[in-house]
Amino acid sequence: MNNLDGNRNLTHQVTHDLGLAIVQGKYQIGEAFPTEAEMCVQYDISRSVIREAVKMLTAKGLISSRPRQGIRVLPSTQWNIFDPDVLGWTLSGRPSLQLLREFTELRGGIEPAASALAAQRQDRPAIAGIEQALARLKLADRGEDDPLEADIAFHTAILIASNNRFYIQLRSFIQAALRVSIACTNQIKGVQSASYDDHKRVYDAIEQGDAKAAEAHMGALLSEALELIQASIGAPA
Repeated sequence: MNNLDGNRNLTHQVTHDLGLAIVQGKYQIGEAFPTEAEMCVQYDISRSVIREAVKMLTAKGLISSRPRQGIRVLPSTQWNIFDPDVLGWTLSGRPSLQLLREFTELRGGIEPAASALAAQRQDRPAIAGIEQALARLKLADRGEDDPLEADIAFHTAILIASNNRFYIQLRSFIQAALRVSIACTNQIKGVQSASYDDHKRVYDAIEQGDAKAAEAHMGALLSEALELIQASIGAPA
C-alpha cells in the first residue's frame, strides 16, 4: 500500500469515527469541538488527513468549519440524511421512533405514487420482479426465506417498476432504512413477517394496471405502519 492509499484509508476511518460520534450525540450543537491540532494528537496522524476528514464531514452537512469560528456541529436538520454514511451512522444504534415516523412519512410520499406508476407503465419484466419478491414473502411465512429481506425486495422492486429514475435512485436509501423500520414495526405488531395478503393486494393492482388501487393499497400499508409508530410514541414509557 502506498502513502496515498494509506492516507485515504486513515481519512475514511477518522471520518467514520467522528461522524458516528456526532450522530450519537457525543458532540453537542454549540459545544466545543476538537480543533484540528487536538485531533492530530488524538489520532496521532498528520493535519492533512484531519483536514480531509473535516472536509468530508462538512460536505455531509454534519459540521461547519470557518476561520476564527472553528469547527461547529450543525443541527440534525442540516445533515445530509440521504448520504449513505450519515444514514448508516444514524441507524447504527437504535433509532428514535421520531426518526422512524419521519422516514415512514417520506415513504408515504413516494411508494404509493411509485406503485401507481408501476401499474401505469406495465413494465412486464419489472412487474415479474415484484411477483418474485411476493413469492419470497409467501416462503417467509413458511420459514423458508428471510422475512425482512423478502419485504425489502418487494418494496425495492416497486421502485424499479415505476421506471422513474428519481425513485429508482432512492432504492439504496430505502433499503438501508427499511432494515430498521420494518423490523421495528413488526416488533410493535408482534409479528415476524409482513402480511402476505396486504402485499398481494398491491401486486395484484399493479399487475392488472389499476393505478388507483395500487396507490391506495400501498398507502394503506404505510398508514398502518405510521399509526403503529405514532401509537408507540404516544404510549407511556
